[in-house]
Amino acid sequence: MLAPHTDLGTVLGMRRFILCLIAAPLAAQQPSRQTESDEYTRYELLAPGSSKFRISYEVTATTPGATAYFNSIRMGSTASDERVIDRASGQPLVFAEVGAAEARAGGVRVNNENQRYIKATLARPVPANGGEQRLLILKTYEDTMSYRVRGDTIVFTRPLGIKRNAVVLPAGYELVHATFPAQVLQEPDGRVGIAFWNSTPSEAAVTIRAVKLRAALAAAPRRLEALAERLSDRAHQNREIVYFLQQPETNAFDLYHDYTESRPGVSTYVNVVRAGSTVSKPSAVNLDTGEPIPWEVLKGEAITRAGLGVSNVTPQTEAVVFRFPAIQSGTSLRLRISETYTDTVRYKLVDGELVWDRAFGRPSNIVVLPLGWVLTNSSVPCTVSTRPDGRVQLDFINGRNDEIATLITARRR
Repeated sequence: MLAPHTDLGTVLGMRRFILCLIAAPLAAQQPSRQTESDEYTRYELLAPGSSKFRISYEVTATTPGATAYFNSIRMGSTASDERVIDRASGQPLVFAEVGAAEARAGGVRVNNENQRYIKATLARPVPANGGEQRLLILKTYEDTMSYRVRGDTIVFTRPLGIKRNAVVLPAGYELVHATFPAQVLQEPDGRVGIAFWNSTPSEAAVTIRAVKLRAALAAAPRRLEALAERLSDRAHQNREIVYFLQQPETNAFDLYHDYTESRPGVSTYVNVVRAGSTVSKPSAVNLDTGEPIPWEVLKGEAITRAGLGVSNVTPQTEAVVFRFPAIQSGTSLRLRISETYTDTVRYKLVDGELVWDRAFGRPSNIVVLPLGWVLTNSSVPCTVSTRPDGRVQLDFINGRNDEIATLITARRR
């Protein structure tokens, strides 16, 4: 019992203390929120009239310590033929269909108690030091609202929250209508694919219409093989790069570059330093396991002697070589490569103005300004946000197969 003259501040303080005692064990029981990245979905439309399409969903589980990943089954769709594969080893994973309660206990934000999920048991816990676990989820949906026939036309219409997607038409059909800007890319077997990257914050309202040809298209002619680089699926890229600009007086910036290697027999990654730049503090980690990857810096003739396949080597050419066990067929490796660059030409201070002038060849690039700098110009459209530490972040998505010459300027706050 409180003393008769206990003041109000003391009472409130005691209430807060009691509430904290009650809340502490409840907070300790809350699971970590499920997080993921690098989502890509491929829809292969099956026989017209079946309302069925095969889904290949690539996703990376990123919640530190997680041992399972939950993938929702879209309501209104009937799922079948499910499989889950660990993309690092190529081996199947154990999975089960579960309800909302189990998904919530696993850290999923559940909005509908009737929602069903595929629960995949990961090959190993997600490494705590920024690691990840990469999954391939395969399933067939039957959905009369998403895929149907209208007269002589097949229609696929679906709001897609995943940003990177591809839709493949059935054999013998040509594309006549697509509502979202996309690459049109013929499959090796002659089918027509539509691939796109939604760089907006909202869902992509996708509607695709196709009609039957008199005869199915043959496979692409061999002469197009020379154009393969220009005809690759831009949305299915596996390289991402983030630049952290140091104060411009230093002409230096830190970066990390995420890259997936899946070519059998490959055991090195070679990063040739751009002319005019110098590199320092390289490091690399296997994101699948969290283990470090050895590296060395080679220059000039040493690059040629190492047989790394680098062309136009000069005495000034510098390359950072990262080595790992040779990739086996059906497996892959996800690397995170970190380095510090100094480049007096492309990153500098001009009359008090920060100037970043660099071309981006990859589809996904992020630039983080130094602390205390205000963005004043970006020559290429980007998404702008502020990081928790106050630094301004610019996200550039280029869904085309060319470079974007990006000029950024900023001033001290």
